Amino acid sequence: MARTPPDFSHETLALHLGPVAGVDEVGRGPLAGPVTAAAVILDPARIPAGLGDSKTLSSAKRERLFAEIMAQAQVSVAHASVEEIDTLNILRASHLAMERAVAGLAVAPAHVLVDGNLIPAGLKDRAEAIVKGDAKSLSIAAASIIAKVTRDRIMVDLAQQHPGYGWETNAGYPTKDHLEALLNLGVTAWHRRSFRPVHNILYQEISVSR
Repeated sequence: MARTPPDFSHETLALHLGPVAGVDEVGRGPLAGPVTAAAVILDPARIPAGLGDSKTLSSAKRERLFAEIMAQAQVSVAHASVEEIDTLNILRASHLAMERAVAGLAVAPAHVLVDGNLIPAGLKDRAEAIVKGDAKSLSIAAASIIAKVTRDRIMVDLAQQHPGYGWETNAGYPTKDHLEALLNLGVTAWHRRSFRPVHNILYQEISVSR
């Protein structure tokens, strides 16, 4: 069955309120690195062709669309740090990154389309949640592309500082090679200590040291 591309219908319904932003995050599942969110307000007259859920696009297409979105839309990117993830939990940290991304837009949106089934607390008065929104809303799809490309670039940079974990290809996700590297090389400052595989390794190290 052919995949139905995202459209601008959710935005059109809310445009009478004022600017409409789409917001999405990437990086809930990795064992390392920040969680990254992007907020995008598209110009209805200048929507880049080929926008779609970032997970369904090739790396080359994401990079092309990233450049077009940055040139033609209002964009804000924000993060929640590893420390915030471990302190707050990954869901709250993801919502914090989304709130920061929306707050960073040059023009405050009147309405926000949020990917998922939950609305961050700081956006409740002006947002709606759209399940699988990155496959339904062009604004959320654009935000998903910006967030993913940005975070992937961060992890490539971190991979150069911490070689051996494969972050340049796995983006911090718990691949077999990453898990083996954790056992062999140990835990870095960029690893999320509240995540079970990392926590278990640290606990084993503490137990052995005693």
